[in-house]
Amino acid sequence: MRALRDVRLRQARRAASLHLEARAGLRDAVPGSGGRRQDPGTLATLNVLLALALLVLTAPLMAVVALLIRLTSRGPVLFAQERVGLDRRAGILTHGERRRTDIGGRPVRIYKFRTMYFDGSPTHQVWTKPNDDRVTPVGRVLRSYRIDELPQLFNVLRREMNVVGPRPEQPQIFARLRQRHARFPVRQKVLPGITGLAQVKCGYGGDDFQIRRKLEFDLEYVERRDLKLDLEILLRTVPVVLLKRGAR
Repeated sequence: MRALRDVRLRQARRAASLHLEARAGLRDAVPGSGGRRQDPGTLATLNVLLALALLVLTAPLMAVVALLIRLTSRGPVLFAQERVGLDRRAGILTHGERRRTDIGGRPVRIYKFRTMYFDGSPTHQVWTKPNDDRVTPVGRVLRSYRIDELPQLFNVLRREMNVVGPRPEQPQIFARLRQRHARFPVRQKVLPGITGLAQVKCGYGGDDFQIRRKLEFDLEYVERRDLKLDLEILLRTVPVVLLKRGAR
């Protein structure tokens, strides 16, 4: 019996390895390139360089924002929150791959400028509502222009996020959406991003119809992801930010 279990375990590990290789081929293939793969190291380098450039360009703005937050409301300038990041696991899990708590991916602490009043008590994991009274006056402006997301450039430098990718969700929200939408975990097969295809196509929306639409765009991004698509999303992000489309 023990020998049989060992054989089955080796087969499961081999299947998991093949599954990972197949997914890597699908993820790195460039559409229209005859199956030629993108170099993951090149993509990572480009994301780091872009994050560094944006940090240099926005450093004066971020300094002013930090000062305004400090002067107008009590509490820290930055807000750290756990989100669900990249899921590197294959479809078949071996014992070594199992986490004590499966939240859907690697836990990632993302950083944002604080836009809400701070009272020191734990916050519930819910989406922001229109005209949410928890948001400060300064925070409302920051959220309108997505300025509160700029500290996540440091998450890009730490290789926890990319500049472009599906937005990372809070664990409790992720758990609810995973139960309602079977394909939701697929979006965790790429690094989450500061902006994404769903954000430039749909904006902000919390009803079930909008969630399904955003999921379809996220899955489209996972399937089509390449440098050209990333550049297109970055360019489309500019008018979304300047015109305050879908902000809360």
